[in-house]
Amino acid sequence: MRWSGQELSADEPSALPGLARLNNLVRSVRTPDFAGITFHEVLAKSALNKIPGGGGPMPFGWTINPYRGCSHACVYCFARPTHTYLDLDSGKDFDNEIIVKVNVAEVLRKELTKPSWGHHPVALGTNTDPYQRAEGRYALMPGIIDALAESGTPFSILTKGSLLRRDLDRLAEANKRVPVDLAMSIAVYDDELQQSVEPGTPSTKARLAAVTAVREHGLDCGVFLMPIIPYLTDTKAHLDEALRQAHEAGATSVLYSALHLKPGVKEWFYLWLGREHPELLPQYRQLYGRGTYAPQEYRTWLAARIKPLIRAHGLERGREDPATGGVRSTALGMLRDGEGERRPKGAVMRTGGPAAAPDAASVVSASLTGLGVQPTLF
Repeated sequence: MRWSGQELSADEPSALPGLARLNNLVRSVRTPDFAGITFHEVLAKSALNKIPGGGGPMPFGWTINPYRGCSHACVYCFARPTHTYLDLDSGKDFDNEIIVKVNVAEVLRKELTKPSWGHHPVALGTNTDPYQRAEGRYALMPGIIDALAESGTPFSILTKGSLLRRDLDRLAEANKRVPVDLAMSIAVYDDELQQSVEPGTPSTKARLAAVTAVREHGLDCGVFLMPIIPYLTDTKAHLDEALRQAHEAGATSVLYSALHLKPGVKEWFYLWLGREHPELLPQYRQLYGRGTYAPQEYRTWLAARIKPLIRAHGLERGREDPATGGVRSTALGMLRDGEGERRPKGAVMRTGGPAAAPDAASVVSASLTGLGVQPTLF
């Protein structure tokens, strides 16, 4: 996608100094369709990001981020500080100055063909959302999905974007070749609060409809009830209604966690809180005065409240990937046979005959074995 006649010169006053220094900046673009937002198109040098893991059997994880910054503008977004690396602020700039890696699919295809690539599970949506509004115009995800599936690379997607529905036919086809794991992030089930704290996101109703659409395509879909916001979304009534709606939409699991506020996020969240709920500022300064995470006492209290509700609604408790923080890939716990069926580790793997090409399960198994770990990890 390209917009003609909308470019900003890098030496104009409105251009941003950190971006102007990039040698891979193609141009900066504004359009009336996205009022107040500037898109900075760059040529990515790499697509796959290797990130440290949380220890255990998988020492690292892999992610892809087609965009930096996010027009969803969630005031609690943990990725906000990443914008400061480009001399952009973690507040309004994160919401309105969006970096677009216009060649990410092409670069990814080249990386996936390298002999060194081990077909490790790849996570999307763990930093900024791949289905934010700009994806409707740039359409980067179809090329990414195709590249991953054709290379035999399992992948997962976590998103708030109902635009995911555009690619469901493609994702269902990809799931015949590799494990594809999907989850919708739906944290707030009060419409007024949702539009205040997540002003650029689709409505809760639209995201629940996306969960249903995923299920109708024969795919599992988890719901990330994250973050649970103290004193605003942690009431028993809100949690019960959230889980009821998730179950009704067809969610196959629910993963929850309390809000955490790292430096660069805390300040922006407190500005919103002081504007919308100033009466809560003292409680928040007490809860988060010592660090990023809510105190253990609060987290224990929250677990005691929500776990019985999860069981009551017949939902499974989901588990996040310890390395990426996104959806845990089923490739880590189940392989596929030659006919595309998922089978636990140890089951007889069927193939199309002596001359059949290695299937996706065999590729995943070989890559994990090469790391010195078993194909089924959790």
